[in-house]
Amino acid sequence: MDKDKQKAEAKRSAGLRKAVQAGWGILTNAYINGFLPGSPVIYQGPLKQMCVPGMNCYSCPGALGSCPIGSMQAIFDSRTRGIGAYVIGYLAIIGLFVGRFICGWLCLFGLIQELLYKIPTPKLTVPEKPDRILRYLKYLILLVTVFLLPFFYRSQYGVGEPFFCKYICPVGTLEGGIPLVLLDSMMRGVLGWLFRWKFLLLVLCVAASVFIYRPFCKYICPLGAFYGLFQKVSLIRMRVDEEKCVGCGICARTCKMNVDPHATPNSNECIRCRACVKACPMHALSMRIGPGESQSQKQDDQLLEETVS
Repeated sequence: MDKDKQKAEAKRSAGLRKAVQAGWGILTNAYINGFLPGSPVIYQGPLKQMCVPGMNCYSCPGALGSCPIGSMQAIFDSRTRGIGAYVIGYLAIIGLFVGRFICGWLCLFGLIQELLYKIPTPKLTVPEKPDRILRYLKYLILLVTVFLLPFFYRSQYGVGEPFFCKYICPVGTLEGGIPLVLLDSMMRGVLGWLFRWKFLLLVLCVAASVFIYRPFCKYICPLGAFYGLFQKVSLIRMRVDEEKCVGCGICARTCKMNVDPHATPNSNECIRCRACVKACPMHALSMRIGPGESQSQKQDDQLLEETVS
């Protein structure tokens, strides 16, 4: 009976998280006028001066805020360096407070991938070694397409191009490109190779999401990579009570991001979904706010003090 209650609680927790993701996605894309028939009008009001903390396309007809990755790339535009510096500082503060909690709770594209993964098909598990190597790809994308290329390559007007948003981002294609094309008949007549290329990337990402859990988040997303840099020092932290833990490995088998919560509770890859917390039969895992140590670390420090004394 305890197992049934635990499963029911885990299901409720997962449902709550998805509801929060969906609610946040609707809230941040609530500009209804952008979806009215005719030529879509992208919101340009005061809220657009702020970037949302999760992936969200600036050009989505309903978007009320700016894209965090596009805003970060603006630091290399000679006319907007102050804005770019503010954006990086703003996102760094978010990372210091919550780490990749944003990825698990406030990312609409993350929710879309999770729903696609629920389609009943055989699932794929990327072998450990390739998976470990591919995890570094998002950091390479962050460094090269978000920072280096916009800095070293500039247009004839001296402006750094938003390489990730322009050439890679499937979120922009799904939330911005496709709705704009569907709403504007004139735009459909001028589609070129760039839209077809990004549409292909979106199709590949969608297809992969059916078989692999959140592949964009695991291997491509530069925002997840950026927040991951703060994961080990963020205020929202996972903790392990070694006195309760029996080493059963259920938490590691439960985690769809392929993290072992017992070994690395604050891994850069953890999206704070709390599935492992709900799955632990001994209630040895917890997610808390504020600085602190795991029980194992406290025990090690106490043992060291006793040895020295």
